[in-house]
Amino acid sequence: MGWRRVAGQIGRSVTVWAVSTLTMLVLAGLLPDFRLQAPDGDSATRIAVTAACGAGAFGLLSALVWPVLVRMLLLVPALFLGLLVFFLNGSLLLLALRLNPSGRGEVAPETAVIVAAVMSAVASATGAALAVRDDDAYRRRLLRLADRRRRATLPCASTPGLVCVQLDGVGHDVLTAAVRDGLMPTVARWLATDGIMPPTHRLTAWRTDWSSQTGASQLGILHGSTYDVPAFRWYEKDRGEVMVCNRPTSAAELQRRAMARTGEAGLLAVDGASRGNLFSGGAGEQALVLSIATRRRGRENRSRAGYFAYFSDPANAVRTALSFFAEIGREIGQSSRARFAGQHPRVGRGGLYPFVRAFATVVERDVVVAAVMGDLLAGRTAVYADLVAYDEVAHHSGPESRDTRQVLRRLDRSLALIEKAAEHAPRPYRLVVLSDHGQSPGETFRSRYGLTLTDLVRAGSGLPVPRGAGRTPSGAEARAAVRVALGRADSDSGPAPRSEPVVLASGNLGLVSFPDVPHRMTKEEIDARHPALLPTLANHPGIGFLLVRSAEHDGVVLGPCGTEIPLAELDERPGPLARFGPGAIDAVRRTHAFPHTADIMVNSWHDPATGQIHAFEEQIGSHGGLGGAQSRPFLLSPLTLSVPEEDGEALTGAERVHGVLRRWLGELNGPEVPLDADRERRAA
Repeated sequence: MGWRRVAGQIGRSVTVWAVSTLTMLVLAGLLPDFRLQAPDGDSATRIAVTAACGAGAFGLLSALVWPVLVRMLLLVPALFLGLLVFFLNGSLLLLALRLNPSGRGEVAPETAVIVAAVMSAVASATGAALAVRDDDAYRRRLLRLADRRRRATLPCASTPGLVCVQLDGVGHDVLTAAVRDGLMPTVARWLATDGIMPPTHRLTAWRTDWSSQTGASQLGILHGSTYDVPAFRWYEKDRGEVMVCNRPTSAAELQRRAMARTGEAGLLAVDGASRGNLFSGGAGEQALVLSIATRRRGRENRSRAGYFAYFSDPANAVRTALSFFAEIGREIGQSSRARFAGQHPRVGRGGLYPFVRAFATVVERDVVVAAVMGDLLAGRTAVYADLVAYDEVAHHSGPESRDTRQVLRRLDRSLALIEKAAEHAPRPYRLVVLSDHGQSPGETFRSRYGLTLTDLVRAGSGLPVPRGAGRTPSGAEARAAVRVALGRADSDSGPAPRSEPVVLASGNLGLVSFPDVPHRMTKEEIDARHPALLPTLANHPGIGFLLVRSAEHDGVVLGPCGTEIPLAELDERPGPLARFGPGAIDAVRRTHAFPHTADIMVNSWHDPATGQIHAFEEQIGSHGGLGGAQSRPFLLSPLTLSVPEEDGEALTGAERVHGVLRRWLGELNGPEVPLDADRERRAA
């Protein structure tokens, strides 16, 4: 009944006010620069009234003024907004005390920051605890995360929606190990690893293309095409430009090309939401999406709007800011421990990296999860979100390190939050969890051999090599998210030099291009120009194989000791590709057909026994080429959806994953596959 709902809301508000008042009294007793009484003293009743008025004024200002302040700061970079949280919150407390009708209460500005932070956290925790006990109140609380411009008319409540959460960089084997070791109890419950309850989900491994990285995989998953994406970064001779998947301008161009090739807007075109991704998927509701970050901000462009929607709640802002600084301290402690223990392999983790890691594991995670919960409560038909925390930490700490195990625990808690929100949504949801690639461990190429791939190419080309080996900059999705949050574009967007070879790295995949030659050079042309280059690369112990164009054989794979195998003959004699496992031959052939494949494609050494590789970037957990776990991500889907591999063949390529997700969307809008019937079909 209406009167009961109103009474319940009044009761919760009074309770939160009372708890806030008590918190203010306790803080006034503990902090010397915070007073709620006159210098000569006051009665206990007068002090209590002062605290109650102050707490009430602070609560009203937080509810009414804080969202306005955040809206006024739309031009402030989102990352900096998190740092302004404490200052703004403290200012509201100072204003609340000035408005106090009792005339009492004063606090030093630096103390106001502490008092405001504690009161916001306590009020939020109290409100949440009370709301969880009331399903209607809990649902209304979560609805504040949803788009308020959403039409009141929601889809049919009986038609399920689809929400896909991408755990960036989490390989199939890493997930199964985390479930086995008790790191991910939510996933373990879905898979019923304890054998007590029946499973609700199935786990399927799939195989990436040669370019095992988020740019190619997510473009394929969301837009159905990975064509002409040979790596994470590559040089395009016809445009004289380096393409980088996590650069906003490049992401926008790749999305445009994919849409032109498929003739479709994307997976999320019908009532969809894209959160934290490189690409939009055609979604009408976009936030934290890289491919729209360079557009002029408007109603259709909300690349950073999700940050401000999240920070509009002061409790969210305070909690995330505190966690942000705690994560910085955690990273400094973990990297120091690794350095003092002589951990090997190891890469540098100083500079801005602690801030990048904290952004990826705290800010991006909190904002994306909150946005997804809002989408569920708004009843959207399809949602796709990317959580990049594991990928960023694994690059620097290793895919199976203690650091990444902690990240996996927190990601599992995020899945539990999304699952909880789905229970209160206006329609049922099918929750799919997947990854875009895995990560392969190994010492970096530079650390192992004392030089970079660029140094090796220059030596083979007869060019001078610097005395001190340089560093190859690494790129990851979290760094792109930070740049979007800061409102900055990449610094490497200028044209490449035309006088020397362009050497680019994508994990353990290297690309060598000669910008002064307008076409893709053949082996014969390269040998005529630099006779020592290809033998130098092919015979290096840190390199597994090369792919080059051939005037005689169309394309050839080169290996050590003069190995040269035409692409057409790889099935009979795979040569150096044999150690890279099933699918390697098809992946190499497909990449060879791309218009922008580099003059020389270089894949690093790979040890099949250990799964290790040598990254050409400064990463001890890497992906981007062939070799090991990086090419083996996972797809975790509800049993109520049809089996991913309906034809019985292994799921290969992000384009096929796109087809599976499209099929599932069709099933949800039409007849569903009953759980029992699905089991019977698989058993048969």
